[in-house]
Amino acid sequence: MKYFWLDAREWNRDLITTALESGADGIVVNEDKVNKVKELGIIKTIAENGDIKLGEDVIELEINSKADEDEAVKHSNTRMVIVKTGDWMVIPLENLISRASNIIAFVKSSQEAVLAMGALQTGVSGVLLKTDDINEIKKVARMVKESSEHLDLDIAKITNTKQLGLGDRVCVDTCTNMIGSQGMLVGNSSSGMFLVRAENIETPYCDPRPFRVNAGGVHAYVRVPDGKTRYLADLKTGDEVLIVDSDGNGQAAFVGRNKIERRPMILVEAECEDKKKVSLILQNAETIRLTKTDGSPISVAKLSKGDEVLVFVEDSGRHFGVKIDENIVEK
Repeated sequence: MKYFWLDAREWNRDLITTALESGADGIVVNEDKVNKVKELGIIKTIAENGDIKLGEDVIELEINSKADEDEAVKHSNTRMVIVKTGDWMVIPLENLISRASNIIAFVKSSQEAVLAMGALQTGVSGVLLKTDDINEIKKVARMVKESSEHLDLDIAKITNTKQLGLGDRVCVDTCTNMIGSQGMLVGNSSSGMFLVRAENIETPYCDPRPFRVNAGGVHAYVRVPDGKTRYLADLKTGDEVLIVDSDGNGQAAFVGRNKIERRPMILVEAECEDKKKVSLILQNAETIRLTKTDGSPISVAKLSKGDEVLVFVEDSGRHFGVKIDENIVEK
């Protein structure tokens, strides 16, 4: 996920409080103010004596030449690098992103943050914002934290559904109310996942639960931030999961409860145009829905052969949830 830090070396309690309330990941302060930040809330401090050591774990560089870019790339292999650019911003950042990771862009506005986060589509690892405008803090926080990943979703056609017996299924209850087409990416295999919708639709028989995704069997993989996956059974209170909408926009959410119960199950199988296969075992109930290509929901109880749904597929395998280049076959 992307980082949002606030530069508060010019001390301003109101700005720091706003950053805390907006979900900032860290506050850069002078070393004599570290304890004052801790009095306001639980958050990482970036300072010579902070949680993240300025000058050791993270360094600051000004980028004015190719030599400066080379210096930033060298340091980025072992630490975070805060880069300050001059009149030229996009090109230096694109050059760095193409060669390095762990780049934090110093920005003074939400417009600059948009440029930094969108450079070469992948963007920098995060931004350090220096501003005295509370609204700018809120804008940047919302932009960085709520739209921090984008995934290219594919279309797959349903090839088979099969009623199974009882199994243990997982409801992931988050601390976020999901809207519209939002849900989670879940699959029997980490290389192929369906977009399973949140229970945010009114029905005559039960109230909506917009914070919940009835995600599938305990064995299934679920996509989490930073391109990783977890087993549904392993999720616990406080863990992060990735909420994704039908356009592929992702945002982090926190698990409030992992609810595992024994229910009748159904196997759903689909195939993409390039023959890549996707499958998932879900609870067999009308309120569990996949996502059609136009973003609308379709209940697993009404799936038919040939129905088109949104999926996410990739070629690489996984080792402990981390993507690796290895030939792994899952059936």
